[in-house]
Amino acid sequence: MSERRDPATEAFLAHRNLLFTVAYEMLGSAADAEDVLQETWLRWVDVDLDTVRDHRAYLVRITTRQALTRLRTLGRRKESYVGPWLPEPLLTTPDVAEDVELADSVSMAMLLVLETLAPTERAVFVLREVFDLAYDEIAEAVDKTPAAVRQIAHRARAHVAARRPRGTVSPAETRGALDAFRRAIETGDLQSLFDMLAPDVVLLGDGGGVVQAVPRPVVGAARVARLLAVGLPRVSGAVSVEPAQINGCPALIIRIDGEIDNVVAARIDDGLITGLYIVRNPEKLSRVQRETIVSR
Repeated sequence: MSERRDPATEAFLAHRNLLFTVAYEMLGSAADAEDVLQETWLRWVDVDLDTVRDHRAYLVRITTRQALTRLRTLGRRKESYVGPWLPEPLLTTPDVAEDVELADSVSMAMLLVLETLAPTERAVFVLREVFDLAYDEIAEAVDKTPAAVRQIAHRARAHVAARRPRGTVSPAETRGALDAFRRAIETGDLQSLFDMLAPDVVLLGDGGGVVQAVPRPVVGAARVARLLAVGLPRVSGAVSVEPAQINGCPALIIRIDGEIDNVVAARIDDGLITGLYIVRNPEKLSRVQRETIVSR
């Protein structure tokens, strides 16, 4: 017979996936989100549970505060990052795609939009729009008044709305775009991929200074097409292209000699590719080797 866990451990484990998702959406980094969870746990075990009315709300509050502290540190770290910075991709469970709002909120495209928010705005947006927390709960988490939180939420919502993908993108549309990318690698036929590039498409490659990647954003269909014509690996015995569910959306995992070389995700607007995101930094690829559970 297994030994029963203490109430603090039970409560923490019951909400762990939610807390990870909160931290990840605020940070865009699974490694940093795990560190935040560790810090949350260390603070949680010192809490007198008899004084806590709502375990979930209290844990979210601790996680948010720890994530905000780390987010400000990350901002300084990103200033010295080599080349474009992209979120750390997650191999997600199939059920994430069924929750359209959750899948949208953890998508690479949305996480890049969230990067343009100030730390407190990002926290308020995530807690309100993704996790539907009440304004007074959010106020306690970010040390603001409920009235101030309402204003921040309104401002953040407008900021995100102006930058998020236009309209609802179906998984089938994203798969179609990535199928063209995969065919380009497998057959050398680049035209179907080029036909899907929006005039203002942006390609971002994240090598983190560890491996080779484009050192700055590549903007415009002609420039992206030229880069892909030169840079796409051609399938041989050493290269394989594998469809996967990354951050709740269709994506590709490209392996060379059996090792994961990069992850490719796309942003689709009005049926065309407006963003291509290629993560090559090996320090960011560990979470595509096993599924990560995200929840709300």
